[in-house]
Parts: sequence; C-alpha cells; structure tokens
Amino acid sequence: MTDSASSSDSDATSETATGWSVRTKRLLGIGIVALVLVGLALPKLNEADSSEGGSGNEDAPLRVDATVLQPSTMTERLRTTGTLRADESVELTPESGGKITSIQFEEGARVQSGALLVQINDAELQAERKRLEHRLELASAQAERQKRLLAEGGVSQEEYDATVNEVEVLNAELELLEAQIEKTKVHAPFGGVVGLRAVSEGAYVTPQTRITTLQRVNPIKVEFSVSEKYASRIRAGQPISFSVRGIDQSLDGEVYATDTQVDADTRTLQVRARTPNPDGTLRPGMFADVTVTLGTIDDAVAVPSFAVLPTIDGQRVFVVEDGTAQPRNVTLGIRTDSTVQVTDGLSLRDTVITSGIQELRAGLPVQIETIEE
Repeated sequence: MTDSASSSDSDATSETATGWSVRTKRLLGIGIVALVLVGLALPKLNEADSSEGGSGNEDAPLRVDATVLQPSTMTERLRTTGTLRADESVELTPESGGKITSIQFEEGARVQSGALLVQINDAELQAERKRLEHRLELASAQAERQKRLLAEGGVSQEEYDATVNEVEVLNAELELLEAQIEKTKVHAPFGGVVGLRAVSEGAYVTPQTRITTLQRVNPIKVEFSVSEKYASRIRAGQPISFSVRGIDQSLDGEVYATDTQVDADTRTLQVRARTPNPDGTLRPGMFADVTVTLGTIDDAVAVPSFAVLPTIDGQRVFVVEDGTAQPRNVTLGIRTDSTVQVTDGLSLRDTVITSGIQELRAGLPVQIETIEE
C-alpha cells in the first residue's frame, strides 16, 4: 500500500511540474510575440510623428524677398577689345635715289600739308633745266622773228612750222625735267606728326629707303571687331565708349564705317570709329576696351539676374500668387551686369521672388519680408 501511494504522489507531482512548464513556455512565447509586435509598431509610430511634425513645418510660410515689376529703361551694350589707329598714316620714302642734302623737320614735330621735309641732291637736274631754259628762250625768239618774216614772205611756212615745233618740244622736255626735280623733294602729303627719322643728311637713299613716318592723329581711329550675330546691328553714327591704359576716364567715339564682309576665319565684322584727340594723348597702337551701345528700350520688363533659374527646357522665375510661389517659364532678352530683360512670361506689376530661389517649389506658401516697388 505504501508503495502504491508513493507512486501516485510521484505521478501527481510530475504532472504538476509538466503543467507549469507548458504554461511558462506559452507565456514566454506570448511575451516574445508581443515584444516583436511592439518593435514593429515603434518605427511606424515614429514615422507618423515625424510626418506630423514635417507637415507642420511645410505648412509654415517661407520668408522671402520680392520685387514688383515696373517699366525699366535698359540699354543693350556689347563689350569687345580694339586697337587705336592713326586717322591717316604713311611711311615716307623718296621717289628718286640720291644723296640727302637737307632734312627740314624735327622728330615728333607737327608739320603742315605740303611742307618740304627732305631734299635730295638735284644739282645735275638744275643744270639741265638752265640749259633747256636757254634753248627754249632762243627757239621762242626765233619763232617770233619767223612769224613776222612769214607775213612778209621772208621765210617759208615749213621753216616757221619747224621752229614752232622745236619750241613745243623744248617746253615738253622742260616740264619733264621739272617733274624729275620734284621727285628729289619729299613733301608732307597731309598735316600730321612725323615720327623718328631713319636717315641722316649725306646718306644715299633709294625709293625703297624709309625716311620716317607721318601720322594724323586728330581725330584718331578705334578699330575693333564684333561677332557676326551683331553685324546687322552695327551702323554708322552708333556711339561707343572706350578706355585705354594710363587714362582713368572713359572716352567717347562714333562708328563711321564697317567692313563690307564678315571675316570667314574669325566670323567677325571689322568696325572703325573715330574720336577727337586734340592734345595727342591717344597714340596709335594703344589697346582699348570698347563698349558699343546697340540700343535702348524705355519700357522693358526687367528682373534681377539672380532671380532667374536655368532649367532643362529654358529659364524660370517664381512669382507670388495668393500667398504661394508659382513658377513661370520666361524668355530673356537684353542682359546687363545685374538685370535681364524678360520678353515673354511676365507682365508689369507681377511680384517676382528674389531670395531663397533654390528652396522654392510650386504651391509653397511664402511670406514676403522685403518688397521693392
């Protein structure tokens, strides 16, 4: 009996332990599942909280600056570089060879048109001229006597005609000699400034010898080139401004001529302008920064350059409409250093946003802090 009771107690204890073990496992499993569910739920809750917080920030208006478009006067200018050229320039060389007997100019001096600058030895030509003058004088006197005798029948018509013909030949020879004598002189073809001389008195020169240069520098030319796309917009009378090194102030000039064709190699058009130079401050060869005024628009729609955003399909600005930012695709025209003309896409009195451009998107609420009228 005792053994039987003992066995029953042992079985009961085993069953109790087993029951407790199963419950424990179930509870642990439920707890683990609960923890997993909580772990999965927390990110969702965080995302929801974050979404709610972000929605609140997005709804807050972005503070921006803006400008109200008004009619503007815009001047289109083209900037290029050029070189100063003499209004007239020539290298002086003699027409005939010989020894220089006299130089009658000072280097760097102003000379008048027609002034004698250099004399080449013409002694032989002068002697020949005297001989021809004596022969001409005798022939002329003989022709005069024969003319009287012809009326009285003292000479024949043939004799008289031969004497008259000799007079005409001698006149022609004298004129030719005078031209040869003139070639021994070097005159200034126009008034201007002579440069440094390359010869001295006593030097033998030929027609290829350079004596000096002569330049007229008042007015002085400004020579520059422009891209072929502006060729049709350059015309005589167009104003320019330019600056050169060593002179602080800007100088003004006026286009007077353009080349007849565009250079096929550089695709540019050569242009020349003139400007007064009474004191000779400007010198040929100087480098010039040139600005050409192409035209002026009095009622242009203009926006700050930084308010324009480049896009794949063109250019865009943002305007304020009903308290929100709205994009507008625009077509641009004249550009200046700080502004750009809008030819299509905007109207006067539109309010264009000028700050925080990179943060803007369609429909974003905005609040204007500073506005320019």
